[in-house]
Amino acid sequence: MIFSTHKSAICFAFILLIGTLPFGSTAIAAIQRLDKVAVVVNDDIIMESQVLKALEDANKTLKRQNISPPSEEELLRQVVEQLIMDSIQLQIGERAGVRIDDNSLNQTMARIAEQNGLNLEQFQQALQKDGVSYEETRNQIRKEMITTRVREGRVSSRVDITEQEIQNYMESDAGKEQLQAVYQLGHILLKVPEQADSAEQASISAKADEIIAQTKAGASFEELAKRYSEGPAAAEGGDMGWRKESQLPSIFTNIALGLSLGEIAGPIRSPNGFHIIKLVNKRGGDSLMVPQTHVRHILIQTSEIRNEEQAQALANQLYDRIMAGESFADLAKTHSSDTGSLASGGDLGWTNGRELVPNFRQVMSDTETNQISKPFRSQFGWHILEVLERRMHDMGKEMQRARAREVIFQRKFEEELEIWLREEREDAYVDIKLY
Repeated sequence: MIFSTHKSAICFAFILLIGTLPFGSTAIAAIQRLDKVAVVVNDDIIMESQVLKALEDANKTLKRQNISPPSEEELLRQVVEQLIMDSIQLQIGERAGVRIDDNSLNQTMARIAEQNGLNLEQFQQALQKDGVSYEETRNQIRKEMITTRVREGRVSSRVDITEQEIQNYMESDAGKEQLQAVYQLGHILLKVPEQADSAEQASISAKADEIIAQTKAGASFEELAKRYSEGPAAAEGGDMGWRKESQLPSIFTNIALGLSLGEIAGPIRSPNGFHIIKLVNKRGGDSLMVPQTHVRHILIQTSEIRNEEQAQALANQLYDRIMAGESFADLAKTHSSDTGSLASGGDLGWTNGRELVPNFRQVMSDTETNQISKPFRSQFGWHILEVLERRMHDMGKEMQRARAREVIFQRKFEEELEIWLREEREDAYVDIKLY
């Protein structure tokens, strides 16, 4: 249904209530007495009380963001349209069986609280202070998670990205700006007083050398920064945050760009004093060295004919046979439950570990090169793994292409989302009864 353009048609009971009723128990009682169906959306209905609540929330948000609200007619239209689109997407999610379990919801709530610098209890208290129900907030977040999954499921498949598009983006000015490297530097500053004589300067320089020696001996750079630095980030352990090359202080830009991860340089003299810097991390750019491990494994799972104790016993037997000299690859081919790797003798190839489950990743990290782990349990079953090689691999180009694909995907996703929402809106049965 198309909205009426006649302003007189907008004047209904709940609009009058907005200007005349306080939002307290009296208003709630009035809502309960007057509430009725405002909009029918396919098999769902939206009540007038929901419209009123959404209008109230919209006005609060606009006020909090210091934005002048549109006319009552326009704000009503926007609010009702949003409620309609939410209803359509939630109905699609229900038909598709999309469910948000309490554990996933709790994790999301905890992340939202953390993003606001609060723990979950503090977050609940902050909501209560603002007069917002925590349960209502949970329900709203659950609905938003459902609509997000619906959008991802329905719209992602409509996005197609070619390799040429990725290459064109990487070569564009916008792409180069987006994909340039950013650096996280640690910084220690030992100030030199303006009137310091040569002896005092030499003493401060020697102190800087001593600090560098301590870091090379294994002392924590962050703790040394907190103890000795007179720089602006001393309290944060010298962490200067993430900066693009153009944002780095000019006095040590060239030095910083040549550092390996974890490497320390200095002392660097400036009019302000002596600087010590550390390349803590680096993202983007055309070079990104990451540690990789070449690993193979044998997986023993339970089955209809093998219980947990028998699976563990078999893993132990295979371990003993490998240690006695039998071929790891041959035993993997004949006994491993991992159908993806058994044909290659359990070889998982090169991995940085991020795609692996935590306990597998930990055992892989703790196992020396050319050594075999004792059997261990993961969520998939019992494993024996062998570390074949380790290396530092430059993932810069792959990371750049992945980032370029992500940027292009997000832009195309937004375009396709708008089209998909319009199509769903046009196909839906909507009966607006407000006017």
